[in-house]
Amino acid sequence: MSRLREMVESHRVIVCCGAGGVGKTTTATGLALAGARSGRRVLALTIDPSKRLAQTLGVARNLKEPAPVPHSFLVAAEATAGSLHAWMLDPQLVADRSVDKLSPTPAVAARLKANRMYKQLARMVAGMQEYTAMEALHGFLDDGAYDLVILDTPPSRNALDFLDGPRRLERFFDGRIFQLFLPGEKASFIGRAASNLIHRAMSGVFGEATYLELQEFFGAFENIMYALTRNALRTREKLSDAETVAFLLVTSPAPEALEDAHLFRHKVEDLGLPFGGFVLNRSLAAGVARVMPDRSMLGDAPTAAEISGLAKLRRLAELEWAAVDEDRALLAELTERAGPGAVALALPTFPDGAHDIGGLVQVARSLTA
Repeated sequence: MSRLREMVESHRVIVCCGAGGVGKTTTATGLALAGARSGRRVLALTIDPSKRLAQTLGVARNLKEPAPVPHSFLVAAEATAGSLHAWMLDPQLVADRSVDKLSPTPAVAARLKANRMYKQLARMVAGMQEYTAMEALHGFLDDGAYDLVILDTPPSRNALDFLDGPRRLERFFDGRIFQLFLPGEKASFIGRAASNLIHRAMSGVFGEATYLELQEFFGAFENIMYALTRNALRTREKLSDAETVAFLLVTSPAPEALEDAHLFRHKVEDLGLPFGGFVLNRSLAAGVARVMPDRSMLGDAPTAAEISGLAKLRRLAELEWAAVDEDRALLAELTERAGPGAVALALPTFPDGAHDIGGLVQVARSLTA
């Protein structure tokens, strides 16, 4: 059994990271399909799938919960042994649900969600989107509805920031700047008199109405954020378990994509996360049969035009073989960088893309062959 197939059939979480345009979402979907084909209950949790891929999976935007992939898709993909749900992560929806769940009363929750500052939360506080990703993953791991969650991270060099987001926000909510916006009775580092002084100063800077809104927001959201922080830190601990979690780095042979992949590799190592390996997409290193054209293909009496055409074809074939050797050397380098217990494998280029059922099945088979 291949190492990646073993991960698909035994792990609880596979996180796919990579730069934009390398086929990361398609690879993540192929892994999810491979899990369903092996009989597992799989959730493909993605940030922003391509339009064609979303249509293929039947995934719409702004869904309130994961949606089952149409049964006809599973039948065509020979994946009826398991199940496959898909969901586009909606940070605002996750935040709203957390507020509803953790507020002391529905009235408090409604007031907080109507607060102008809450509506701008993602812009005000760095790391809020990462917080919601961790909260969503925490819920899916806790309720046990899925055997395997495939998390498709944003196409960014900072895609792993969602793991650091909880600690950054924890420091923010413990910091003095945050304390300035708490109501006077909650301010811990100054007395009431000083609090009144700060109130007057802040009202002068922000305006009375805006400062009161800020106070209401921070006062109401403080306890909710601490609860979210606890959940996120617990999820962070779960993501460090090499027995049940793997981080895969998807790249292509393009130099800029490889540079990002190596940065991801160092980041995963620095964070002490279980590294699953590299997936080299759109690669000529994949095991595709190639035959060098030769004179025997022309028969016993080739024409001058055929001989000339063969010579030109050989030159093109030689260029392709040189590219194959280059990609195979690259795959060998990635294998060495991956280290013991990790995988490095190549996926071929699909001329028509891999956004339809047939293409995704090919990706699933290639990943677990």
